Amino acid sequence: MKNQEVARIFREIAKILELKGENVFRIRAYEHAAQSLDNLEDAIEVVAGKGALKEIPGIGADLAEKIKEIIKTGKLKYLDELKKKMPDGLVKMMEIPSLGPKTVKKLYEELKIDSVEKLEKAVREGKLKNLEGIREKTEENILRGIGLIKKGASRQPINFALNVAKTFLDSLKVMEEIDKIEVAGSLRRQKDTVKDIDILITSKNPKPIMDKFVTLPLVKEILAHGETKSSIVAKENNMQVDLRVVEDNSFGAALLYFTGSKEFNIKLRQLAIKKGLKVNEYGVFRGNKKLAGKTEKDIFSLFKMDYIPPELREDRGEIDAAICGKLPKLVGLKDIKGDFHVHSKYSDGLSSIEEIAKKIETYNYEYVAICDHSQSLKVAGGLSKEEVYKKLKEIEKINKESKVRILSGTEVDITSDGGIDYSESILKEFDVVIAAIHTGFKQTRVQLTKRITSACKNKYVNIIAHPTGRLWGVREPYDIDIDEICKAAKDNQVALEINCYPQRLDLSDANVMHAKKKGVKFALGTDSHQLDQLRSMGLGLSVARRGWLTKTDIINCLNFDKLMEWLKK
Repeated sequence: MKNQEVARIFREIAKILELKGENVFRIRAYEHAAQSLDNLEDAIEVVAGKGALKEIPGIGADLAEKIKEIIKTGKLKYLDELKKKMPDGLVKMMEIPSLGPKTVKKLYEELKIDSVEKLEKAVREGKLKNLEGIREKTEENILRGIGLIKKGASRQPINFALNVAKTFLDSLKVMEEIDKIEVAGSLRRQKDTVKDIDILITSKNPKPIMDKFVTLPLVKEILAHGETKSSIVAKENNMQVDLRVVEDNSFGAALLYFTGSKEFNIKLRQLAIKKGLKVNEYGVFRGNKKLAGKTEKDIFSLFKMDYIPPELREDRGEIDAAICGKLPKLVGLKDIKGDFHVHSKYSDGLSSIEEIAKKIETYNYEYVAICDHSQSLKVAGGLSKEEVYKKLKEIEKINKESKVRILSGTEVDITSDGGIDYSESILKEFDVVIAAIHTGFKQTRVQLTKRITSACKNKYVNIIAHPTGRLWGVREPYDIDIDEICKAAKDNQVALEINCYPQRLDLSDANVMHAKKKGVKFALGTDSHQLDQLRSMGLGLSVARRGWLTKTDIINCLNFDKLMEWLKK
């Protein structure tokens, strides 16, 4: 987890520099470096040992030295010096959505507010009303943002939880005392956010395992230390991790029970009662006789139903579908032929198109769409008309030699009135056009819905990117009429994106399931700005699977020829 620790330090530096009003490029350098480290496949200590830190995107000589210092000492002198000049609470206040550095500075200098708690109290007491630039709507947004922070404190995004779980699993599964080891809970169900991590093991000699678990480097606090169950708080974001020993002949029952969800377990228990059975974490029983429990498949077979994948266990009709043999054959990574949302150096990506093409080859994809930002989004290096044609020529040249087909794409802005910020003469040059809202998030439900439905009706638009605009811990989904958008998407053969970027995962699984019922097609895009982010396709697939999608629902599962037919329609 050292990667995440270094990334956290760099992000904290970026926030302090923003509060100090430092150069924006310097701030972004730390943010880009943190992003690179979040997505780095190898442990940062290993990369440093090879002398390859400067090969990481966004890491130059100065940041490489800072990383070495963090690895060696566990802290960074430069951050300590910055923090001495800045109250700790101000950095936390910067995490409140819609609260920028200028406002945080004003609140501190004029009202001596230096913590989220003091800010919430001041808003509720009406003390912000006399500050210049603070309106009633601003106060509402601040309280809503504080609520998001509190909510985020109890749950973590799935990619973070996966990294924490992997660290523990990698440390434990090498122990010869362990016979079986599996993650359970909401992480196994691949929910987009996770409260805590449950790990189950079988072992004839669990004491050494429990002793090692509570003394691992990632442990911040020991909550319980027993021979059959131990609980700890991890150093990273205070995430709780529970390790539990179960009997081998009850492992399947325990895995089923602790995977959940609670609603799924209740429905299964109700079904068991109707059959004169009892199901719990130890097995399935008729009276005192144990009928099943060693594997989950044994239990599902006993109930005469198909195996239900963990992602579907939410009591949304999966039990009835399993009994009737009507569960969907969920999409898998092997079904994916390409990625529809990748940014290059032409806008705000860190890699060239040629570098992206070579990396995509390692994924065994047939194609990738390079969808850089359009001219309106200048903050993200949106492309002018001249830059568009330069990019198109480069793609044409690379395609002559590349094993992967590069699709010329663009991520266009949906304007406030539902228009597109490129003319038709430019739009028709692209293979793929994805449209997105990047501004005006606080418009009314009617306005936002109309913008998206209008974009669907543009004959050149193929995909609506991150349709609800959510950013985990930063911005709630904006208020839209999902039924209207589904109708417009279906009627105009426009796919809705499942954005795989960990902080987005937008659409949500519930919206995906709803849109599928309306006959909508979907496109998965990693929204990658650097090469390691291409791996997040798996997170988007988790959303797709939780939304009951099969490969026929997703245009990424079309081979290149079929895809081009679909796009041209």
